[in-house]
Amino acid sequence: MGEEVKQSAQSRKQTKKPLVLASVMLAMFMGAIEATIVSTAMPAIVADLGGFTLYSWVFSAYLLMNSVTVLIYGKLSDLFGRKPILTFGIIIFLIGSILCGFATSMQMLIIFRLIQGFGAGAVAPIATTIVGDIYTPEERAKIQGYLSSVWGISAITGPAIGGLLVQYVNWKYVFWINVPLGILSLVGLWLFLHENVKHKKHEIDYSGAVLLTITISSIMLLLVEGGSRWTWGSWQAVSLSALAIVTMIAFVFQEGRVKEPMMPFSIWKERPIFIANIVSLTTGIMLIGISSFLPTFVQGVMEQTPIVAGFTLTAMSIGWPIASTLSGKMLLTLGYRKTSVIGGVFLIVGSIFFVMMTASSGPVWAAVGSFLVGIGMGLTSTAFIVSIQSTVSWEQRGIATAANMFMRNLGNTIGAALLGGILNNRMVNFFQQKDSTLTVDDANKLLKADERAHLPSSVRTILQDGLTNSLHSVYYVVFVFAIISMLFILFIPRKNKRPI
Repeated sequence: MGEEVKQSAQSRKQTKKPLVLASVMLAMFMGAIEATIVSTAMPAIVADLGGFTLYSWVFSAYLLMNSVTVLIYGKLSDLFGRKPILTFGIIIFLIGSILCGFATSMQMLIIFRLIQGFGAGAVAPIATTIVGDIYTPEERAKIQGYLSSVWGISAITGPAIGGLLVQYVNWKYVFWINVPLGILSLVGLWLFLHENVKHKKHEIDYSGAVLLTITISSIMLLLVEGGSRWTWGSWQAVSLSALAIVTMIAFVFQEGRVKEPMMPFSIWKERPIFIANIVSLTTGIMLIGISSFLPTFVQGVMEQTPIVAGFTLTAMSIGWPIASTLSGKMLLTLGYRKTSVIGGVFLIVGSIFFVMMTASSGPVWAAVGSFLVGIGMGLTSTAFIVSIQSTVSWEQRGIATAANMFMRNLGNTIGAALLGGILNNRMVNFFQQKDSTLTVDDANKLLKADERAHLPSSVRTILQDGLTNSLHSVYYVVFVFAIISMLFILFIPRKNKRPI
């Protein structure tokens, strides 16, 4: 016992906390910036590689692997220590990033994004856990503020950096910018973090992870290809539907019988947690719908530069942290329910801006809609986390918070597939009516200024009208999910109005 205390004290003495924190923040910044910087670059990537029909898979592949690995990595870090598992995750992420830059087709890029997402699942949860390990409870509140700032900074700088790299260098550097960040983070972790691993006996739910991966992959494939490449009654669509249903039932059964499930359904019996998780799923779908496809509208339809397209996404990233800060004060004065309802109203109003957006609306209109949705996201997400953590006991807080993060990731994953499928389907139908010689992949030509300039005016008009019509369908679905989110928010219990 005395030896353990001595080793623990020695470990704390050796660990350079400020330098470890800087390394952790670098790792988190690398993972956080990935979403916004790639969204801004996607029009240029599609214009270069072609394959517009595969647009949404670039996001779906990354999000799928990120979603299904995040809880597994957390448990592996308890077994083998934070440092080796985070190191493994960062290295896989960097390998995927390097390969993404060398992709010569959309199919290759999607495969490399799977690798990138497989590594990314380790970054945010383990980086956050390291901070919890090395700082005292009294210090954590202040340090969590630093970690939160990483998300805000990355959200604001990501679109701007992405736009600059695309416009003045090459889209490949959007992926390669991760390499120096990841290497610096790894060096800091191995030089300054010293941990004593307490080997705990954990039962890792690998079967649950496999079943969930098959379920989500089947649903994604069905949503993207159903109604466009395959008819809904085709054997492919029916087979995928059956597979998704069978594996989902098996997953629920598996989670009910294992000691340490990936998704602890028992905590869902609490109404605040159930509602927070469902709304996190629906807002996750909204979020990916806006962040993935808004740059395409601004560049392809409004004919703006990548930097301007990045600016319209940055507006959401500005609204989100502002609202998150306000939400903390509003929770104390108004309570969870009213704060969430106000957030729900902003989500609906922001969605209406996108539904009404046309080519002549201009990027400022797109930015205002983006900002309003960001306000809604900030108010609701902060209220949900505080509500969840106030509902459960200390022993369940970690897993309850992780489950909510998982539902948001799942919403992003399903949303990328669902909305990508709708986009493809609507464009196919539009071109069949207007000009049967055009295909969805011809929309690539709108995303490169020089190719767009050489298009005959009649063809360019049909392509832009097709893209506008299809993206409006996407934004109508985003609006519907904003309404669904609000309806669920209204079921938040009126009791415990203020956090305790």
